[in-house]
Amino acid sequence: MKELLLGNAAVARGLYEAGCRFASSYPGTPSTEITEELSRYGEVFCEWAPNEKVALEAACGASIAGARSFCGMKHVGLNVAADPLFTASYVGVGGGLVIAVADDPGMHSSQNEQDSRHYALASKTMMLEPADSQECLSFTKLAFELSERFDAPVIVRLTTRISHSSGTAETGERVSRELAAYEKNPGKYVMMPAMARARHSIVEKRLAEQALWAETAELNNVEYFDKKIGVIAAGICYQYAREALGENASYLKLGCVWPLPVEKIRAFAAQCETVYVVEELDDFIETQCLKHGVKVTGKALFSFEGELSQKIVAEKILGRTPPFLQTDITVPGRPPVLCAGCPHRGLFYVLKKLKVYVSGDIGCYTLGALAPLTAMDSCICMGASVSALHGRNKADPANAGNSVAVIGDSTFVHSGITGLVDIAYNNSDSVVIILDNSITGMTGHQNNPANGLNINGEPAAAVNLEKLAEAVGIRRVAVVDPFDLAETERVLREELAAEGPSVVIARRPCALLKSVRHLPPLKVDRDKCTACRMCMRVGCPAISFVDGKSSIDAVQCVGCGVCTQMCKFGAIG
Repeated sequence: MKELLLGNAAVARGLYEAGCRFASSYPGTPSTEITEELSRYGEVFCEWAPNEKVALEAACGASIAGARSFCGMKHVGLNVAADPLFTASYVGVGGGLVIAVADDPGMHSSQNEQDSRHYALASKTMMLEPADSQECLSFTKLAFELSERFDAPVIVRLTTRISHSSGTAETGERVSRELAAYEKNPGKYVMMPAMARARHSIVEKRLAEQALWAETAELNNVEYFDKKIGVIAAGICYQYAREALGENASYLKLGCVWPLPVEKIRAFAAQCETVYVVEELDDFIETQCLKHGVKVTGKALFSFEGELSQKIVAEKILGRTPPFLQTDITVPGRPPVLCAGCPHRGLFYVLKKLKVYVSGDIGCYTLGALAPLTAMDSCICMGASVSALHGRNKADPANAGNSVAVIGDSTFVHSGITGLVDIAYNNSDSVVIILDNSITGMTGHQNNPANGLNINGEPAAAVNLEKLAEAVGIRRVAVVDPFDLAETERVLREELAAEGPSVVIARRPCALLKSVRHLPPLKVDRDKCTACRMCMRVGCPAISFVDGKSSIDAVQCVGCGVCTQMCKFGAIG
């Protein structure tokens, strides 16, 4: 039957229908919904792993055991999983192993715009790229077949527009797969140097065989219309080009972006007067075309940055701007803010008041860098706040008492623990603040190893952050409620003044959790309000100024009380 499916949901359906038995992922927009949707199918064991490296290693283990296995992540997660990826390419599979990676052109929810196709080339791993929900489903099923045929993992590359767009897809029944028989084979599965050298030769031979397969594969298909213009594209870029150019161009639509079908590209280019490569981010396909002597035009027209669109394709290739409607309405900018009642707000206010250097991390709390809080000085990648603070304080010990790191509970488990070990092991005068809001907030409320619930919301072992900190060698561990501004400030001043490493856990559940019971909304006594605007300094979206006085939106307010501590005139209550 046909169903309307989100791209990510279609991948999940493909995994289910293909007989996938094991899935391990770490949530990251725009990939998160794949594993969330897959967890609804009881036949598949699904889990949130502490990070992408662990997730891929677990999927490799399940594959060696003979199960069709899956691992999903966003593009920066593939950096974390790169170590097992490169060796998994040598090891091969038992049951099929499919890896989904979702790139984020335009950085809608990411700290960079990296192009994951380079990982396919560098790790010598086949990569498929679907262009709609139907292909998300069918390519995922095909990926398992290819994985087992070529004894290798297969990557399915998505982008935000494919992951988060809906389209029709023909769904079918699940095909149950028994575990593939495991045979002890150190030459295949134990990658010490002698074995790895032999496996490398197998990898090179396999890549050549995959390239031959790509030449005749149906997912690399040609559509001839007007041959004055030829377009080579994959994924969402094919959709942009097809809609913008229609039958004014011919198309080579690539479903397999690594290895590329070089002879098919040559044959297509020979039929067209001018050939354009339409691709987002890097000149990956264009570079390969030029390497093999195929004359194409690509990044001379299209940017290395951001997303493309139908409008951009039409302007660059046809030289005309498609008609569009325009209104004279000016829509004010709406920068992202911490939610009303967010437990991070009080902590960031205190940090700004203390005028400390804040080494930041990836999560909702990254928004603490924005006005009016402006309480973050750096943010690199998951877990880097802890390690970077250590490096800063060792390089500039005179200012160690005036700097902290902030990191969320899920991010701490992901990659902050090892940084804390470094701090303890090397006796760093560093204060690490763990923002424990009992959930993975930024990506949509996924459970994590620190909150005591698994992917299905069932009770699970929970990491005790206090005991973990003590176990790695931290002697000073404190817990504060970030809604209590005075106590939070007192504890932070004390830890900043102390010698040696310390951990402060700012513990308060996310305001959006269904289990959190909110207090009645607060109100402003306009007669007592002096318009001093102190309440505005915490940047709560529920607070605004109306007719020269402070006003609180009763719909948004959760009664957290942070603003009442800001008002010295008792106007809020």
